[in-house]
Amino acid sequence: MVVKIAIIKSGNIGTSPVIDLLLDERADRPNIVPKIDAFEPDFAIFISPNPGAPGPAKAREMLSAKDIPAIIVGDAPGKGKKDEMDEQGLGYIIVMSDPMIGAKREWLDPTEMAIFNSDILKVLAETGALRLVQKTIDTVIEQAEAGSIELPKLIVTAEKAAEAGGFANPYAKAKAIAAYEMAGSVANLDMKGCFMTKGFENFIPLVAAAHEIAACAAKLAQEAREIEKANDTVLRTPHMKEGNPGSKTDLINFFTKTECWQILLDFELKGGFPTLEIFRLILKKLKAQSTIVDARYIS
Repeated sequence: MVVKIAIIKSGNIGTSPVIDLLLDERADRPNIVPKIDAFEPDFAIFISPNPGAPGPAKAREMLSAKDIPAIIVGDAPGKGKKDEMDEQGLGYIIVMSDPMIGAKREWLDPTEMAIFNSDILKVLAETGALRLVQKTIDTVIEQAEAGSIELPKLIVTAEKAAEAGGFANPYAKAKAIAAYEMAGSVANLDMKGCFMTKGFENFIPLVAAAHEIAACAAKLAQEAREIEKANDTVLRTPHMKEGNPGSKTDLINFFTKTECWQILLDFELKGGFPTLEIFRLILKKLKAQSTIVDARYIS
């Protein structure tokens, strides 16, 4: 079955450029058709900054009036409208640390805009926030294929993002949480600079500082991923041939747990021992997947 998804974008938040790409990273998924064209979708996704602003609020009213399941994807201000969205029969995914940009003409040019959005996108990707968005929408796609959709009611916090990130190292997880919270603080400073401060000599330092925080958050998020890369524990969740999500951690995975034990047993029966490279791969796999490892193979 092919699931049709109407993706409607108004304005831009960090998640906006990749909302459709998250669902079909190789452009070969057979069971979805994401587009904005006029057709009869199985469900709709509306993504914009501040779902409570007049424009997005009107869009919510229009979607609520239609007989189409709809999900609102927005940033932190949308959290205050979740009760309204419940009453309107809409689902929602609120990405708390997808902050507003320093939108002052005296500061923001196309280059600065691109740099800011790339920093925020890096934070959302490497902390696990975008994976949580991906998993949530994938679940709705599966439900649409089954014929019954339960709309999500999700607030993406730092803890939920990091959990979806699948960090094996606790320091990496801590860095991811810190990066996500840092990105969230950007919105407060940009809000102050854009709407609460008079005079360019006063508001430019504030929005510039907010963008500096975003850059630091991106670096911290990358540090978290680098720790996981060093341990070969980066979680990857590609979409498989039929569209269902897969999962792997080892970059190059030669053996399953059962195969590891069988290889060791075969060498033991033959009175030999595997090469050092193969032994290290086997030991790494066993330690990662089992709390019980034969003491003879740990020394």
